[in-house]
This record gives sequence, C-alpha cells and structure tokens, in this order.
Amino acid sequence: MRIPSRLLATGLAGAALAGSALLLAGTAGADDTAVSRSTPAANAEGQLPSAVEDFSYPGAEKILKEKNLKLKRGNGKIVLAECDSEPKLLKFVARDRADFCFKVTGNDGYLSLEVPSVGGVQSNDYNTKLNMTVGDERKSFDIPKNSWKGVGENADPAGREHTLVEIITSK
Repeated sequence: MRIPSRLLATGLAGAALAGSALLLAGTAGADDTAVSRSTPAANAEGQLPSAVEDFSYPGAEKILKEKNLKLKRGNGKIVLAECDSEPKLLKFVARDRADFCFKVTGNDGYLSLEVPSVGGVQSNDYNTKLNMTVGDERKSFDIPKNSWKGVGENADPAGREHTLVEIITSK
C-alpha cells in the first residue's frame, strides 16, 4: 500500500510537534520561571493559599466606617442596599441611626451582623427571623412576609436596648 507523500509529511510533522511538547513538559521543572508561572504563589511559610470560603461579608470594613453597620458573615443572599433603590427591600429602623435596608434573593438567606438599637423591621416577600441579644439573653422575633413589626426595645416591656445579630429569611 502506498501512502501519499503529503499525508506522510503531515503525519510526521504532527508526531514531531507532539514529541517536542512532551519533551518540554518533562523539563519544565528544571526551569524555576516555568514552574512559578504555572503554580499558585506560596505564602511566607511556603504554603499554598487557602481556597476555603469563610463567607465573610465583602467590604465589611468600609461599610462599618461609612454606615456604622457591622456586617460579619452570610450566604450572599442578603445584601446591603440603599433603602430607596427599589421596592421589596427588607427595611430596618433603629434609634440614633439612619434606616438601613437589604435586598434578599434566592429561597433562603442568612446574615450575621451586629447592629445595636434596632427597634423595627418591614419585611418583604420573605418570612424573616431576627435573632437579637439583650445583655446575656438571646431573643428571636418572627416577622411574617410583607409586614411591619416592632422588635428589640420596641417589643420589650422594659424597653431594654437590643442588638440585632442574625437575619434569616425563607420563601
């Protein structure tokens, strides 16, 4: 059987390229610059950086400085929003601070935060549970969807100051 010369030349060229690639891959470890371009940077102890998500709230330090809201962790489905930016926001009122709002997405949301003196909430299309602290006590408030409700010091017969520590939402 006779192989056409063009087909033979193309096959040989392809084999040569494949062989060169294998040869280069085998010697890449000898060149430190080739290794550093293909692997993640190591930290000071020589460890690779962690890829574990800690669910910290993005931009929390800036929000604390600008809005005096301490946002800690969440699942990304409760996000700080400007109160007049759109309808159906979760809106909070507090003594000694401007109202603040969150946009809620997905079927369920979670946010850990620390905001003192919260006294009321307007829920949106989600059932909302608020966990608050007052002294050493932990109090929970269930807010049905699409309603206003007094919470914290406005729901406490003694009028004690409560701190909002968790928001949990569900459809």
